[in-house]
Amino acid sequence: MSTNPNNHVLSDFQEETFTALGSSKSLYRMGSGPAVIIIHEIPGLTPLVAAFGRKVAERGMTAVLPDLFGTPGRAPSPGYLASSLAKACVSREFAILATNKTSPATRWLRELAAVEGARCGGNGVGAVGMCLTGGFALAMMVDPVVVAPALSQPSLPFPVSKKHRRSLGISDGDLELVKARVADGACVMGLRFTGDKTSPPQRFERLRDELGDGFRGVEIDSSESNPWGYKKTAHSVLTEDYSDADGSPTRVALDELLDFFAERVGA
Repeated sequence: MSTNPNNHVLSDFQEETFTALGSSKSLYRMGSGPAVIIIHEIPGLTPLVAAFGRKVAERGMTAVLPDLFGTPGRAPSPGYLASSLAKACVSREFAILATNKTSPATRWLRELAAVEGARCGGNGVGAVGMCLTGGFALAMMVDPVVVAPALSQPSLPFPVSKKHRRSLGISDGDLELVKARVADGACVMGLRFTGDKTSPPQRFERLRDELGDGFRGVEIDSSESNPWGYKKTAHSVLTEDYSDADGSPTRVALDELLDFFAERVGA
């Protein structure tokens, strides 16, 4: 029996284990219909990431939430955030500072996407990464099964220099494959707050330069005078800094994202 005291947060999800490339990880699933893989942010699969998964399932899709790091169901705290980030920084699975490298973790996620695509049907698979994993969906779309990739506040590589701020966190070869997919009609969606320094505007500018109209960038005003009261340090568009108020920019962005998934995967 699990000793995780946070299991109740995910009790309405079905827990499974997926093994690929010699690595086994837990994942949580809900719903039916074409799959959307939800790649959680730092510090882990939090209650609000799970809440987002439920919204995906409510739109007639299968929400698939792999557990990559952290404690499933545990709420964020300063200490938990710091410890989870420290572990990610020393992990070989994440390209924290490399400007022309695809994180190795995306290979496992591509294997998962292939299996979920065959299992759940539809036109293919949707995928969304958040924060540290924000750019993973971009790397996953080198596989044609990923038809609806979304990048929420993509933060890798860490924006420590001008070059890093424009980097997309994938190799040059993978970027060429992404551009070929877009030329064939694929589309990429991105979300960020305008004041977010960890997901800098230069990254979205680069995506527009490389993908043209194939990139749909949603940038939510978080300036000091913004009418919705988003804090200047707002970062997590779909979770911690999300407002569900009618007409709020984050609510509009969520609805647009769910429409993007549904239309592309054929929900």
